[in-house]
Amino acid sequence: MPAKPPRIPDDLRQWITARKRHGLSHVHVQMARELGMNPRKLGKLDNHDQEPWKLPLPAFIQSLYQKHFGKDRPDVVHSIEERVRLLEQKKAAKRESMRLRREAAP
Repeated sequence: MPAKPPRIPDDLRQWITARKRHGLSHVHVQMARELGMNPRKLGKLDNHDQEPWKLPLPAFIQSLYQKHFGKDRPDVVHSIEERVRLLEQKKAAKRESMRLRREAAP
């Protein structure tokens, strides 16, 4: 029987929805998360072709990231799904160490 996929927390699920809705890449999502942006408010920042002065959302996120961190992109890029998998592995390792610690205690 195949293992069931890990449950994606609601805060990360919002980023997946925003990525699909606004056509962002994994890099742009990670940059926006590091900048502390709210995934529900990205629609306000997105250019809807009615505002020629406004940058497209990926370019806007990239310019803010460049201004704030002084580099074009993050050093290591993880997708949301990959981040969930890493968190799940970390939780499992912590559970295992706690179990071993409890068994070793008299």
